[in-house]
Amino acid sequence: MNDEPRLSAEQMIERLSGALSPWRRLRGVAALVAGLAGAVFVVLLWATEPGPLPGRTQLAFAMFTLFCLAWAGYGSWAITRRAALFALDRVIAAWLALAASIATTALTMTLAAQRGSGLLPAVVVGVVFIAVAAVLAVRAHAGRAALLRRKRELTG
Repeated sequence: MNDEPRLSAEQMIERLSGALSPWRRLRGVAALVAGLAGAVFVVLLWATEPGPLPGRTQLAFAMFTLFCLAWAGYGSWAITRRAALFALDRVIAAWLALAASIATTALTMTLAAQRGSGLLPAVVVGVVFIAVAAVLAVRAHAGRAALLRRKRELTG
């Protein structure tokens, strides 16, 4: 019938997702460098303030530093892997982007409401960022689900 040898499920999966390409590794390095640079910049800016900062400003500095460190962690995780993990990296990045968008929108709307200037533009821009991040998260989950479904079919 067929002279081709039967491949195991793991061999078939290896053929579907080979080693990470140089471009994907470069994106991981870019996320790592941008995250570290952002965290260092914010911490230095925070440390060189001439006087004590209000609590909300300190919270904003801390949150932004955490987001930068999360991107640095994602970048380092992405470049240390040898092969794709069924699009899990995109799902993690999408959730990071969604969390950052929601926090940034909330902070921007709070500041705009307290200052009494331009609440509508802050809301519109925030909603656009959140919508784009949510669409990316849904696409990442759908892509990962499709790959996991294929893996189940192959291991069947």
